[in-house]
Formats: sequence, C-alpha cells, structure tokens
Amino acid sequence: MTTTEPPRLGGDPSGPAPSIAEAPGRAEGLELLGPVKGSGYKDGANLVRRADGQIVQLGPLMYSVLDCIDGARTVDELAGDLSDRLGRTVGPEHVVRLAEKLADLGLLAGSEHQAPPRRNPLLALRWKVLVTNPRWTVRLTNPFRFLFRPWVMWPVLAAFAGVVWFVIIRKGVASATADAFHRPGLLLLVFALGVVSAGFHEWGHAAACRYGGATPGGMGMGVYLVWPAFYTDVTDTYRLPRRARLRVDLAGLYFNAIVAVLTMAVWLFWRVDALLLLVALQVLQMVKQLSPVIRADGYHILSDATGVPDLYSHMGPTMKRLLPGHRRQPSALSGRARLLVTAWVLVIVPVLFGLMFSAVLLLPHLATSAWDSGRLIARAIPHQIGNGQVINLFDSVLELLALVLPVLGSLLVTQKFVRMLVGRARSWSKDSPVRKIAAASAAAGAVALLMWAWWPSGQYQPVRANQNGTISGLVHLVAAPTSAARPAVVAGPTLTPGAHLAVAMIPAAGIGPHTPAVFIIPGTNGRPATELLLGGGRAGPTNTGATAVPFKLPAPPGPGGNQALAVNTTDHG
Repeated sequence: MTTTEPPRLGGDPSGPAPSIAEAPGRAEGLELLGPVKGSGYKDGANLVRRADGQIVQLGPLMYSVLDCIDGARTVDELAGDLSDRLGRTVGPEHVVRLAEKLADLGLLAGSEHQAPPRRNPLLALRWKVLVTNPRWTVRLTNPFRFLFRPWVMWPVLAAFAGVVWFVIIRKGVASATADAFHRPGLLLLVFALGVVSAGFHEWGHAAACRYGGATPGGMGMGVYLVWPAFYTDVTDTYRLPRRARLRVDLAGLYFNAIVAVLTMAVWLFWRVDALLLLVALQVLQMVKQLSPVIRADGYHILSDATGVPDLYSHMGPTMKRLLPGHRRQPSALSGRARLLVTAWVLVIVPVLFGLMFSAVLLLPHLATSAWDSGRLIARAIPHQIGNGQVINLFDSVLELLALVLPVLGSLLVTQKFVRMLVGRARSWSKDSPVRKIAAASAAAGAVALLMWAWWPSGQYQPVRANQNGTISGLVHLVAAPTSAARPAVVAGPTLTPGAHLAVAMIPAAGIGPHTPAVFIIPGTNGRPATELLLGGGRAGPTNTGATAVPFKLPAPPGPGGNQALAVNTTDHG
C-alpha cells in the first residue's frame, strides 16, 4: 500500500483573519512540492507539505504568492514581484488578502498554531509507526531499481503469467491447502512468508520512486481499520510525470509477481505443495490492492490517471451536480477528469453504502460464527499448552485473531459511519429548527431500524457453507434486507422410521468434544439430504440440512455378498 497524504483544499473561513507581518515568511518545515503534472484541474494544482505531513493543495495564484514569500521582502516588494511574474498588476492589498488565506492554512510563519488539524479520513491508515527514515529507505531500495529495466521486467511478467496459469488453472491449490493444514509448521511458514511479501510489496513502490527520479519517504506499519498494514510514503512522486507516477502505483503488484515467480522456482526444487499457497496469496493480495474502493494501489492508480490527488474530496460536489437543477454548477475539474471522477462516484457510492448496510445486517451472523468457531479453538489451547505444542498453539492464536478482526472491523466501520452522519446532520441543521426536527426524526428512524435488524429473531446463527456469498447475493441482501434481519425458520429435514444408508465420517481418535462425527443421509423423493453431527460439544445428535452429492442405495446383497448394516440404536430407531 502506497500512501500519499490527502490534500486539504481550504481552511476555516469563519475564524478571525490573522495579522500579516510587513515581511511575511513561510511556516517552519514547509516544503513546496510544485505543480501536479497531468493535473485534472482546469487551472492546474500545486502541492505543499506542512511540517506535520499534511499536504495542502493550492491554486496557481496562491502558490505563486507562497513561492515569492521568503521572510525578507516586504508586502510592497512582493506585490511588484508577483506583478512581474503574473504579467498583471498586483497591489499590496491583494498580497495581504492572499497571505491571510495562506495563514488560515498554517502556511505562514506564526500561523502554525492555527493550522487546521490533519485530516483523518475513514479509509486511511492510523497509528502509523515509522520503521525506516527516508535515508534508509533509499539505501534499502537502491539495489532493486534494476528490476524496472525492460529487459528484466517483461520476462518476469511473462513468467508470472505462466505461474498463475499453472497454479490457479492447471494444478489448483487443493493439495497445497491439505499439505499446509496437515503440517501446521508449513502453514506458519506460509503465513510468515506472506507477511514478508507484504513488506516486499512496499519496497517495490519505493524502488520505482527512486527509478523515476523522486525520493521516497519513510516505510512503516499502520492499522487500516483494524488490520495491520505496511505503507511507503511516496508523496514526492507528485513531482514526476503521470507515466512515472503510474509506474510507482503498479510497482507493488510487480514485486508480488516477483515473489510468485521465486516461489515457483523454489517449489520446482523442493516440491512442497504448501508453498503454492504463497503464490495464491500473492494473487489474492494483487486483486485486493487493485480495488478502487479502499485507499490501496487501485485508488492511487485511478487518482494519478485522472490527475486528481484526492478523489474522495470530490464525492460530495459530484453527487450534488448529479441532482436536478445543479447540473450546470461549475466544476474545478477538466472535462476528462470530471467524466472519470463522475463514473467512479457512481460506482463507489452504491458499493460503499451496500457494504456498510450489509455489515450492519450481517453482524449477527458474523459475531455468532466467530463465537462458535472461537469457542472450539479456545477449548484446545489449554491442551496445547499442557503438551508443549508451541506450533499448534501459535496457529490457534492466529485463527482466533482472524476471527475477531472482521467483527471489530465491522463495529469500527459502523461506529465511524454513524459519527460521520451525526456530524453532517448537526452541521446541516445548525441554525434551522425545521432541519433539526427532520434530523431528529431521521435519527429516530435509523435507531428503530437498527433495533429491528439486531433484535433476536433467528438471525444469530453461524454462516454456513451452503449459504449464498456471491455478489448477486449481496445485491439481493440490499434489495431484500428482511431475508437477513428476519430469516425464515425452516424446519430441518426429518428421517422416516427404518434403516438408512449413510456416509459416515468418524474421527480416528474417536468421537469427542472437539472431534464430532458426521453422518450424511441422502434424501428421497426430491427431499434434501440430512446431516447428523454427533459430538463436538453437543449433548446429542444435531439434525441439520446438508449439501451432499446424491448417491443411490446399493441393490440387496446376493449370495456371497459382503454388505454390512450399521444402526445407531439397538431398536433400529
């Protein structure tokens, strides 16, 4: 994941105008990044970076004023310099007014204390910890710049295509999964290599930044919602042409491809199928990074393709222009950029609301699944500690963490979304009693809807393997939320009295609280199959619906036949 600080477009105009010194100077630690090449704005865009790391976007006029300010020249001298630079008359009063706007953003000396706080978007890294400073980043990534030479890059990409075809299409990952789960040590090895490859992904961004002629910032770790993530500061790439910026955006995916090719080479030598999971993991990571919804590589690719540094800041204005009566409202974006940003907004807004709405409705299922699986895993931990099974213990801890994080992520997204809506509603209804009543009514309706969705009514059941988890299923969930919030209670299939043939899966160690036995009985006359679970912490057999491949009962045994019949009760019940 690359990170470029989102630009801030303006300050707080309601505050008092700061006093401007006779010879104003720039704020301490301020860095002028220059114009954005290939900008999607009609008048262009220029970026500066404050000492706290916040990127501020300025128009050409204000950037020219800031560029002239040096702490030595007076306002009159600055007016003359600007007049020569812009080719039109600029008076001292104009310089003072523009300088006041710069001070509102904390860009002038003495105004740092009144600078607007750094933006903290919903979908952004938090609690970032720097691991390498810019000097060490350059030293660590310099040896990898040659990987972007065409005579190296294109053969690697061709080899990656062959690896993906072999692993995903021809061989598959079933044997790799079985190998890893039967040997926990290999599973932990794949997990560790996956973490290392995520860090190597960030080296790709920094190396491409150096290859293009820019200077990368620090590399570190942070938390994306609740998930740990690596990041690389490549804000300096704004100095580069669009093609070079796109190379930096795609470099992390390219380094994932390198990891997949190297893994395949090791597999050819070692022949341990569990390693192929690392190849599949690289493909999954690449697909995730290409998503334009989160602030990952796909978002930055789209941002650099349109020349708009912060796409999310244009979501509100774009939606407003789509409303009747606002279509002729002026836009700061050029025609091509405005078209691409509008298409992105039309896709991203329904997806974001659909995901948030689904997260609220599916939270009971998610929490119940985490509790049901986590309880079984937690029961095995004392046994692993007592027997000194360190690898199995570490594997159990990772599984518990993987169960808890999605639930925490859903709660965090819900909480932040609610806080955002409350803040917007307060701002919208601040000075209007009618709007306050409308906002309060909407809030009461939202609370009632939430209570209706979370009130126990059969939805607190673990997610089952035979449930629909496709995109069409998500669309159906949003269109018909009652199916998730108030699921229909369907009675499980019943067995007719008599003998039944079943496929039995009984653990070799016997039936116990952690090792249930499974019996699958085919249905008759179009009825669904029946699954009986015995053990696994259950007091008795549990009769539930099952997804099973139909099979026919064998013919009655003839002379010399070797069939056997097993029943689970003495009275053949």
